[in-house]
Amino acid sequence: MSVNFPEEITRLEAVEEKLHNALAKLDETIAGHEKEYREGKRYLTANRNEIDSLEKFSNERSLMLIENAGNLTLERRTKIEKLINAPYFARIDFRYQEEPDAEPIYIGPFSFTDGSNQMLIYDWRAPISSMYYDYELGPASYEAPMGTIAGDIVLKRQFKIKNEQMEYALESAVNIDDDILQRELSSTSDEKMKTIIATIQKEQNKIIRNDKADTLVIQGVAGSGKTSIALHRVAYLLYRYKNQISADNVVIISPNKVFADYISNVLPELGEEPILETSFEEIAQTELSGLVKFKRFTDQMERLPAEWLERSSFKSSPAFIALLEEYLEYANHTCFAPQECVIGHFVIPKDYLWRRYDAYRNRPIYHRFAEMADDILDRIMSENIRGYKLPGRKQIIKKLIPMFQIKSTLELYAGFYRYIKKPEMFVFAGKDQLEWPDVFPCLYCKDFLEGIEKFRTIRHLVIDEMQDYTPIQYAVINRMFSCKKTILGDFGQAVNPYNRHSPEAFKAIFDPVDFIELTKSYRSTYEIMEFAKKIQDTQRIEPVKRHGEEPGLVRCDNWRAELAAVKENITAFLNGKYATLGILCKNSRLARKLHQELSGEYAVYLLDANSDAFKNGITITTIFMSKGLEFDEVIIPCANAEMYSSEYDRGLLYVACTRAMHKLMLSYHGNVTKFLETQES
Repeated sequence: MSVNFPEEITRLEAVEEKLHNALAKLDETIAGHEKEYREGKRYLTANRNEIDSLEKFSNERSLMLIENAGNLTLERRTKIEKLINAPYFARIDFRYQEEPDAEPIYIGPFSFTDGSNQMLIYDWRAPISSMYYDYELGPASYEAPMGTIAGDIVLKRQFKIKNEQMEYALESAVNIDDDILQRELSSTSDEKMKTIIATIQKEQNKIIRNDKADTLVIQGVAGSGKTSIALHRVAYLLYRYKNQISADNVVIISPNKVFADYISNVLPELGEEPILETSFEEIAQTELSGLVKFKRFTDQMERLPAEWLERSSFKSSPAFIALLEEYLEYANHTCFAPQECVIGHFVIPKDYLWRRYDAYRNRPIYHRFAEMADDILDRIMSENIRGYKLPGRKQIIKKLIPMFQIKSTLELYAGFYRYIKKPEMFVFAGKDQLEWPDVFPCLYCKDFLEGIEKFRTIRHLVIDEMQDYTPIQYAVINRMFSCKKTILGDFGQAVNPYNRHSPEAFKAIFDPVDFIELTKSYRSTYEIMEFAKKIQDTQRIEPVKRHGEEPGLVRCDNWRAELAAVKENITAFLNGKYATLGILCKNSRLARKLHQELSGEYAVYLLDANSDAFKNGITITTIFMSKGLEFDEVIIPCANAEMYSSEYDRGLLYVACTRAMHKLMLSYHGNVTKFLETQES
């Protein structure tokens, strides 16, 4: 596409030259650091036995400083190298109040200054850059360290630069974002989630730059970009508070390893280190290791008998936490039976033990005993006028532990169901194996008795797919992570059949909370989202008007005919322009069957609970495993009345349809599911 602004071509060429010069200088600096480090290391090795300890310490410290300087230079080099490909994506000309001339401000992934410290590119996270996202032409302002800076935006341009070449430049007072956004949304999907710094919308920018909320909850419809927004918010916080928080202080709890891999590229592309990643399942495995095993959530999703759903629904309500708290308070008062304690020559009265036990009421039971042992030692020492041999701390703790009548976390948890007179609600999934809905209630009990790990170095926690986790899970997480949080998801995409969260109940868990709702959907074409809206019967979704093919609903006479229809669509995909095709099945049994049928003819990838990466090409997976992912094209087989009949199935079908960016096809044999009856042509 031709560029109508030749001065922008000239400016880009000048900036690219400066970037290449900066890269060359950084390479020289890195080479110098490497040479200096090697020489220092060689000297230290050769003379280690001849130099004194002070000189050895001095040389080792010098090596450490050289290494640190080299790492900082390497980090800068990485950013410059990324800038060379596409230095910036936008320009605003800002005229400060009472100033005659406007200053051109070019905005890119990172800041860049020339040799005279002139700012050639501003980081998209810089305060001044926020005006690009928040204002059109006319009055504008931004918050700087010294206060509010006001003025006027007199020009606004957006660029597409790739491989050092300007593909296009657009200028507009109002529609610039829509034009660029349409271009970006029309591109193909990829193995990794992309950054959105060039197309961040005003409402998204407000969320990203919110640095005040203790807990920020983002309720976003399918395709609203909520996960990307959360990651860009992390990048903003790391930039804004770079002297207070680093990537090592941030954790994201993601649904599975595949999703974690899918989003892993966003922060590095934004110039930040990858953040720590975990899942509710991994947290449980670590905390319950050596105590009890459990059935994974994904394993239990395949078969959902009525009794299991009843037990699970009971344990997913806010009222369940209240009952558990009541029981633990009961256990706290009734299960500790102190007796006069004789330790060697010393006697500890019963009432003293009660007082010290109650003094540490906010600590886990076993932690209380450790504190009580210290108090008892202090008491004994003050009374030991005869100089008797003092007992050890462990000896005292050993005396105290039997006074608590419950001996294990599992015994404590099992006692809860006897206490509420519902023993039928606690059933093992197998020999010494908990059902998944019992895992976090058991951890809650473990925190009362033994204590669970507290991640005090974590300063920010991100939780994705919030709608699929229960109040008791959040109660445990709140105890483990006492930090600021970004929590996101969509109550319309729940794939947890026993979780009946509502936005109101969710707000109560995290009071106080900033609750933000995103209703605009960017991922799918207008036609796909209108199709999906009819399944879920929701009008709150506002699809961006990016048009494409109407979704296809193919009726087949039998399974073999349906398989042929799937193959026909695969062939069309392979001959087309798109990069990813997802074949999304209700359960893993159908996914494995399709993989077996298709793998002889096509290169198909079976993505399951044991997978750890998302790949381009043809992916066969379950709807549950596809959550958070997106595909250029989606095929949903067996969309019949037998496969999709319940309200839970309705939700699954909606999630599957909203994974498609450009093209959607559903096939069925037998009777079509009632959720698609109105969509048959």
